[in-house]
Amino acid sequence: MTNAPLMPKATAVWLVENTALSFDQIADFCKLHPLEVKAVADGDAAQGIKGLDPLQTGQLTREEIAKGEADPNYRLQLLTAKVRLPEAGRKKGPRYTPVSRRQDRPNAILWLVRNHPELKDAAIMRLVGTTKSTIQAIRERTHWNTANLQPMDPVTLGLCSQLDLDMEVARASKDKPVETEAQGATLLPASETTARRETEEAAQAEKPQELNVDAVFAKLKQIGGKPEEKE
Repeated sequence: MTNAPLMPKATAVWLVENTALSFDQIADFCKLHPLEVKAVADGDAAQGIKGLDPLQTGQLTREEIAKGEADPNYRLQLLTAKVRLPEAGRKKGPRYTPVSRRQDRPNAILWLVRNHPELKDAAIMRLVGTTKSTIQAIRERTHWNTANLQPMDPVTLGLCSQLDLDMEVARASKDKPVETEAQGATLLPASETTARRETEEAAQAEKPQELNVDAVFAKLKQIGGKPEEKE
């Protein structure tokens, strides 16, 4: 079973105090290390934690505990909940940033402003958990520590995930208008090029050709032969 019971350490405390299960069985059921369960039994860990009865929470049955006590190799099975609770969604608001990494937020903001100018302030606030005034100060270079700021990737700093950054960039790119001049030269449709070629050929056919006098006299000499000399 990959699912752990509610409050694993408190459940381990109750199983140690009220059952004859082995440390390995309790560790496997509570998803703890066997040495951690041994420390709980010796009183070196989980001091002050009140045991949680898994029978009352509907995670185990007395029959299941009896099977484990009879066979040390048996692994307890966590009962599946009859009522499936909805997963807790992520709360809206600024992202929480650990205290040890809060000093890196201005560097991350500077990196985002330089490398992704299409991001709005709200997107940067969601990514690194900062305030709009801080972003504005970094944009206008009025931040108190502007001289020492170095652009650093927020993903590398651990302030956000690459998936969150890609999603915000993709969302900002959809809202950004497409610049025609920045696209460069593109191929024209075949219908347009064919119509343009036919128009140019028709214009050349209608244009009168210039008369080449020398070519006309040369052609006449070839047809009439050499003219006779006068006596």
